[in-house]
Amino acid sequence: MEIKKIGVLGAGTMGAGIAQVAAEAGFPVILVDIETAIIEKALKAVKKAWKKAMEKGKLDESEMQKREGYLSTGNSMADFKDCDVVIEAIVEKIEVKKAVFKELDEICPKNTILASNTSALSITEIAAATGRPDRVVGMHFFNPVPVMKLVEVIPGAESSEAVSSAIVELCKKLKKEPVLAREFPGFIVNRILVPYINEAAMAFQDGVASAEEIDKAMKLGANMPMGPLALCDLVGIDVLLMVCEYFWQEFGDSKYRPSLALKQKVRAGHLGVKSGKGFYDYK
Repeated sequence: MEIKKIGVLGAGTMGAGIAQVAAEAGFPVILVDIETAIIEKALKAVKKAWKKAMEKGKLDESEMQKREGYLSTGNSMADFKDCDVVIEAIVEKIEVKKAVFKELDEICPKNTILASNTSALSITEIAAATGRPDRVVGMHFFNPVPVMKLVEVIPGAESSEAVSSAIVELCKKLKKEPVLAREFPGFIVNRILVPYINEAAMAFQDGVASAEEIDKAMKLGANMPMGPLALCDLVGIDVLLMVCEYFWQEFGDSKYRPSLALKQKVRAGHLGVKSGKGFYDYK
């Protein structure tokens, strides 16, 4: 099962990063988003990264031109009509994803693999919205995509072994390290990481220490490269809250109960780096 052309749906931070690594690996890739401004922002960020690599002597002019030639953009899912795989990287809302996959199923050729970059949601449920559940799989990249090596590959209940194997091989061609994970909420990384961040938010909520002290303690005491609350701000507090609520709903276990601190931040519109304020002030 050979993958020659890649489609990426959603030109946000994750989608732009996925498109960037695909072009860098020599794959023709089309990045699609309904918002022209978001596509323009994504292209600007990708080209800025490549120009920076040129300035450092890691990339020459001819290779830069090749990469730019591999990367194209579009505003409609109809642009995926000749893609071998489409990787969805849109909002983490199950109903939105199901609607999108239903549409992709109607647009894309029957042999196209449909992959979701979801960080926690059910691949089986997403796949059930299509007429090709055997060709739907999870392909969870990590932020920032050009830097982070890991990709979690998550087969759904009906994903074929051939499709999962093809995605594993694609990850390797993208110079990533794939790990296969069974379908459970949060898969591997977020199953462990999100409760850790939520517990840090609980400690903050209880007044154990300031955000700065909590992060300093975890960096110096547990050798973490970044404190949990700074990481929460980077990922997006609304995203962390959504995943916590999903875990709470799916597992029904009190250990996944979302911190009130996360809820209060989201209610105030303090979503972290992207809004300019979260546990820290970025303005």
